[in-house]
Amino acid sequence: MPNNSPLYSLKSLAIPALMITGLSACGGDSDSSGEGYVTLYNASPNAPAIFLTIDEDLDDDGTDYFEQTYNGVAFGQIGGDKLVETNTYTMELAWQSDDSIARDDLTKVYESSLTVSSDEIKFVVLTQDITDPQILTYDIPVIDDEDDTDDDLFNMRVLNIHQTTDTVDVYLSKSDETFNEATLISQAAYGQLSENAKYDQDDYIFYITANGSNEVLYTSDEINYSFASQYVMVVRDNTGVGASPFIIDRISSASTIEYANDGAQAKLTIFNGIEQHELLENYAGSVDIHIDGFNEQADFSNLAQGQFSESIITDRGDYSLELTIPGTEEFLLKNHLVTLDENIDRTVFFYLNEENVDHDGDGDVDENGDGIVDEVEVTINSLVVDNSVHQGIYEHGVNIINFVDDEDFSTVNFYFVRSDEIIDTATNKRSVDFGEPQDILLLNNTYTIYAVAKRDSSDILLISQELIIDEDSKEQFLILEEDASSASGYKVTLADQAQ
Repeated sequence: MPNNSPLYSLKSLAIPALMITGLSACGGDSDSSGEGYVTLYNASPNAPAIFLTIDEDLDDDGTDYFEQTYNGVAFGQIGGDKLVETNTYTMELAWQSDDSIARDDLTKVYESSLTVSSDEIKFVVLTQDITDPQILTYDIPVIDDEDDTDDDLFNMRVLNIHQTTDTVDVYLSKSDETFNEATLISQAAYGQLSENAKYDQDDYIFYITANGSNEVLYTSDEINYSFASQYVMVVRDNTGVGASPFIIDRISSASTIEYANDGAQAKLTIFNGIEQHELLENYAGSVDIHIDGFNEQADFSNLAQGQFSESIITDRGDYSLELTIPGTEEFLLKNHLVTLDENIDRTVFFYLNEENVDHDGDGDVDENGDGIVDEVEVTINSLVVDNSVHQGIYEHGVNIINFVDDEDFSTVNFYFVRSDEIIDTATNKRSVDFGEPQDILLLNNTYTIYAVAKRDSSDILLISQELIIDEDSKEQFLILEEDASSASGYKVTLADQAQ
C-alpha cells in the first residue's frame, strides 16, 4: 500500500486546485519587474505546429505597439518562456496552411484576450482535437527563492489533461523505493493544475492510478531533478505503442521531456530491401528472420524483397537478428543487434551494399587497367527507423529512403511537385544519399514525385509517381529501389509507417 504521509524528502504536499487566475507568488523579491512570460504548450495530438501571436493593438499595424508571431510549436512541445511587458494583449493561435509563415497567411484556430501580469508565467495549453480545440490558461508565479538554491530544492506542479480519465491519483517515491513507499502528491481532475510544492533535488519515480485505486497504471523511469527550477508534470494520453494509457511530460522553462511507462513494450517491423547478387548464390529474393537466435520456426518466414513483415509487439530490450535462406540454416547475417526502446514503433530495413575491393590501399581498384573493377564484395546492412506515430490531419510526414547505389551516383533528388509547380519551382524537395533517410513534412495536397539523379553533367529522371495526401493519410515511407522488371529500371514503394 502506498504511504499517505509525507515523504521525508518532501517539503510540502501538493493539493490539487484549478489554476486559472490569481495565484499568489511564492518567495522571491516583492518588487515588481513590470514583465511576465507567455508559454505555449501544444497538447493536441492531431495538431500541426501551432504559431502563437501576441498583439498589443489589433487595429494598429504600426511599430508603436507590440506585435510578435513566434515559431511553430509541435505536438508535445513548448515554445519556451516569451518575455513581454505587463499588459492586456490579443492572443492568436494558428497553423501554417500554405508555404508562408507570415501572420496574415496562417490559419487561425483561436483568438482571445490575454492579460500578462508582473512576474507570472501565462501558461497556455492547446488540447483536444485541433478541429475543435480546447484552450486552458493558467497563471503560474515566477519563483525566485534563494533558499531553493541554498537548500537544493526544486518546485513542481502536476497538470492532468488526459482525455478519457476524469481524475487520476499521482504518487511519488524516491528512485530506490517502490509504490509501497510512494506518497500521494496530486488528485487531479481533468484540467486541474496543482499548487506548487517544493522537493529535495534527487531522483524520483512517478506512479499513476485511477482515483482512489491502488492499481498502478503507469510507472515512470527514474527522473532526475538537479536544479532549483520550476517544473510542470503533465499527465496526458499515450500515443505510442505501449499498453499504458498514460504519458508524463516534464515541462521546464525551455524544454519538454516525455516519459513513457517504465517497461512499456515496443513494436518491430522488418523490410527486406536486399537485392539479388551473384555473390549471394543461394539468395533468391526472400529471407527468414530469426529473433534472438536461430529457431526451426522463423519469426518472419519467407519475407520477399520489397516487402514489409507483419509487426510484432515485444518487450523493450536488446535483440539479436539472424537472416537465413528460407527453410535452411544458411546464414546471410548473424548476431545483428537491434535495440527496442519502450513505447517505440521501429522498422529495420535490410539492404545490400556493394563495395570495390582495394587490397593494397592505394586507391586503385583496377590494377590491371582493363577498365573493370578487379574485385567487389557485398555486405548486408541495416537501417533502423523510428516510425512516426503523429496523428495529424492537416499535414503528414514522409520518410524518404534511397536504396539505389549506382556506379555513377548515390544521391537522388526527390521533388514533390504540386499542380501549379514544375521541378525547378518546387518548394518541397530533398536530396537523399544511399542508405541515409530524410524526412519531409507535406501539407494535404496532390503531388507528383520526381526522383532525379545526376549522371556526369546530365539530370536523369529515374521515376515519377503521384502521391495524394489528405486528412485520412498516415505517415508514409517512400522507398526507392532498383527494379529490373520495370520499364524505368526503378520502383517507388509508398507504405504507411504504422503497419
